[in-house]
Amino acid sequence: MSRRFLSMIFLFFYLTGHAQTFKTDEPFAHTFSIVARDSITGEMAVGVQSHWFNVGTSVPWLEAGVGAVATQSFIDKSYGLKGLALLKQGLTAKQALDSLLSIDPGRDVRQVAIVDNKGNIAAHTGKGCIQYASHITGNGFSVQSNMMLGNQVCQAMSKAFINTAGNPLPERILAALDAAQKAGGDIRGRQSAALIVVPAQSTGKPWNDRTTDVRVDDNAYPLVELRRLYRLQVAYEHMNSGDLATEKNDMKKAMEEYGAAMKMFPDNLEMQYWTGITLANNKQVEKAMSILKKVFAKDKNWKELTRRLPAVNLLTVSPADLNRILAL
Repeated sequence: MSRRFLSMIFLFFYLTGHAQTFKTDEPFAHTFSIVARDSITGEMAVGVQSHWFNVGTSVPWLEAGVGAVATQSFIDKSYGLKGLALLKQGLTAKQALDSLLSIDPGRDVRQVAIVDNKGNIAAHTGKGCIQYASHITGNGFSVQSNMMLGNQVCQAMSKAFINTAGNPLPERILAALDAAQKAGGDIRGRQSAALIVVPAQSTGKPWNDRTTDVRVDDNAYPLVELRRLYRLQVAYEHMNSGDLATEKNDMKKAMEEYGAAMKMFPDNLEMQYWTGITLANNKQVEKAMSILKKVFAKDKNWKELTRRLPAVNLLTVSPADLNRILAL
């Protein structure tokens, strides 16, 4: 953000009596977002796009089994962690939000939405948020936006989320974000986006408690890239499921999962390669070779990697079959 723009913003808040609420070291996330909870799975999510670099590190705050917070406009990041802490103490989304706003002299320039683990929703759009600014709350979700080109962004997000009921929560979030952009989106354009999903219950291992965590920090079409990354994650989940099926000696299931992944991203050499290695390890060397031959032709480094796998027991074929594979 330019110094001139910062000076203009500071002057605006000085003239309107809110200079004390603005700090130049706070992030500016004039943006649109959605917080939501899936009533069936209990998953909770935040999706956001903004014309601001790396918005995923500022707006969304989530904890499995607790809730989700989106804090935007003139951001106070502490709303994220403090809001989650209040939810963990047993407060509802509204009680937590009311508590945060009550001690914040900058409440008029904040835009915040919270969903708790029971699906309760609370949202706030301060009167000092830059127009068009609004929010809409619904059954288990809230959509909010500020500095929008037009005044129908929240309506479009809400409609898209409701109309996709029954779909996986991440896909509903993406649909809502796409609808917001189609309705005009951020008046400044596009730059970054994020999608984070946590489960209804914590595993007790916080490092594993984000079932979806994809973000785009700087891109001309961040929502397009965000959807691609989400699909890539789904594809790798198929790969992981295939690995698990292999461990259980269920090769039919394994190949179905590997096939699903490669169908989504047919040019991904990583997926093709490990599918071939798995086949080889399960005494289906001929099938493995047909896959590995294509991989090696596109990038010889995969052949070099193959030479190194037997030493760490990741390729367990006979010496004769190893030579056949390396001769491809």
